[in-house]
Amino acid sequence: MPSPPKSDKPWLFRTYAGHSTAAESNKLFRANLEKGQTGLSVAFDLPTQTGYDPDHPLARGEVGKVGVPVSHIGDMRALFEAIPLATMNTSMTINATAAWLLALYVAVADEQGVPRDQLSGTTQNDIIKEYLSRGTHVFPPKPSLKLTTDTISFSASDLPKWNPMNVCSYHLQEAGATPVQELAYALATAIAVLDAAKREVSAAAFPEVVGRISFFVNAGIRFITEMCKMRAFTELWDEICREHYGITNEKFRRFRYGVQVNSLGLTEQQPENNVYRILLEMLAVVLSKNARARAVQLPAWNEALGLPRAWDQQWSLRMQQIVAYETDLLDYADIFEGSKEITAKVESLKTEARAELQHILSLGGAIPAIETGYMKHALVQANTERLKAIERGDTKLVGVNIFTSTETSPLSAGDEEKVLAVSENIEFEQIEKLKSWRATRDRKVVAASLAVLREAAEAGRNIMEPSIACAKAGVTTGEWGETLRQVFGEFRAPTGVLLIMDEQPEKSLEVIRARVKHLAQELGKTPTFLMAKPGLDGHSNGAEQIAVRAADCGLEVTYEGIRLTPEQIVATAKEKKITLIGLSILSGSHVPLIRDVMNRLRQAGLDNIPVVVGGIIPHEDSHVLKQLGVARVYTPKDFDLNIIMNDLVDLMETRVSN
Repeated sequence: MPSPPKSDKPWLFRTYAGHSTAAESNKLFRANLEKGQTGLSVAFDLPTQTGYDPDHPLARGEVGKVGVPVSHIGDMRALFEAIPLATMNTSMTINATAAWLLALYVAVADEQGVPRDQLSGTTQNDIIKEYLSRGTHVFPPKPSLKLTTDTISFSASDLPKWNPMNVCSYHLQEAGATPVQELAYALATAIAVLDAAKREVSAAAFPEVVGRISFFVNAGIRFITEMCKMRAFTELWDEICREHYGITNEKFRRFRYGVQVNSLGLTEQQPENNVYRILLEMLAVVLSKNARARAVQLPAWNEALGLPRAWDQQWSLRMQQIVAYETDLLDYADIFEGSKEITAKVESLKTEARAELQHILSLGGAIPAIETGYMKHALVQANTERLKAIERGDTKLVGVNIFTSTETSPLSAGDEEKVLAVSENIEFEQIEKLKSWRATRDRKVVAASLAVLREAAEAGRNIMEPSIACAKAGVTTGEWGETLRQVFGEFRAPTGVLLIMDEQPEKSLEVIRARVKHLAQELGKTPTFLMAKPGLDGHSNGAEQIAVRAADCGLEVTYEGIRLTPEQIVATAKEKKITLIGLSILSGSHVPLIRDVMNRLRQAGLDNIPVVVGGIIPHEDSHVLKQLGVARVYTPKDFDLNIIMNDLVDLMETRVSN
């Protein structure tokens, strides 16, 4: 009898995790590993991602909310306590401060006695997509790119198993990118990084540097298109490695990628349907052997409601394990090889992506395309079209714009906690721990190590070894970030908001425009709308779309981008005589930040300005916000922007009549 076919090894099973404190996150990591997870994927909180300590004014309300706070090597020790770094594959979602977090990780490994050449894992380290979609950039593009290449050249010499940079197209899709844009922008990013890295490593080492570049992608619900996108990625990357860089070794041309499937399409309405969406999206990246993901992490069914609990993450992990171990998927060669339909779709995507990539390269590459705002504007336009298709019903979402009647879900009914809540005491506790940390370290050693770091940055030398020395000296995340801010400066990216009018608006939009014109006559000026993002949350997609639609309705819109303090928001409202304020927060810090904004408005005598809020806001928090004086609260279920615009005009009319 013939022997049974040899099964492929499954991909790495991950869940994206981290919250509250390093100690609590460590418990979660160890519990997930005991359940069969085979790699770690670390989520850091926004102050850590943007280089601030917990006691910085911009960190208010953000500590421990969307990930774990890591302020110094003590936190990194606690995060990986009893987890052997020699055998663990660790992915860290960190970008602007990637060099620092990698330095802390290496410093802890040194303490554990782990040889650096045994460390395996990935630092996301894709700063370009931060300017486009996620908003946790710190420094201007050119010095940011230098920090990335510093980690690449350091890894080439010291961390041969480490992926120092993970080209991340995931967030591009979350920002509305089409499959073609996702392909072209990610490949343009990889070219920009490798062109820069080529100048810093030897010719002999460069092929291995190319081989260590990995990708982190998104897979949406149109899983045939998404699967074809992954095959196109694989073939285009091989083409670029051969033709652009002359890489002859097939091993170094291999397209290696991890994936988290789409969170953008998860719905607050009938959230139990998200289980099916997540499964179908996962199939896009595991069905095709020739373009199969090396690591998969899945969102939880309730992510549109708030921070998932441990049980919710377990459910997503079990989904992966069932597909890998209970089905026969891994027993077969590529089941799509030779398909005319698949081949035609892949070739179509490749042709369009090549054209868009060439256009970006004609502009000078990804960095100039960031600085001019070209790519950001294109993403905003694509997202605008995506939302309009949902509003028109051209894109159908079950439970959202079709089949909306529903039975009560036992998963989201009842009084028990449906999502994980992070206590507001966490911030106070982290600040107190930080004070104790600062008091017990050797200040002279700290100052000396920071001076060496500054000198290396100013001279354009590699900052990795100085950063590791800073980590061992007890330097904090905020001190490291501030030192480099003083050398490189900070960057405010173009918002990408196109304040233009739709020349052929639908009837409902014409009605809103007429209402705005009438309101302008009563006010004696065009009504003014301030769209603002307080705190460190950089996910600006929703805020941008609200700003675009408000301008399309005829409102005078002020949108100054991300990362504003409550003080700045109130000052702008006073200076520009704002008629209505919109606040957008997706990080879970809505209650403390909005409380601060509302208090400052009252102190400034501006509490007559209506305030509306949007974000991932649990139902019980909506009541809290309304008690603070917020007029309307919008969550992901509110997908029809014209309904929101009508609400805004209602509020402004009420203010005028009063």
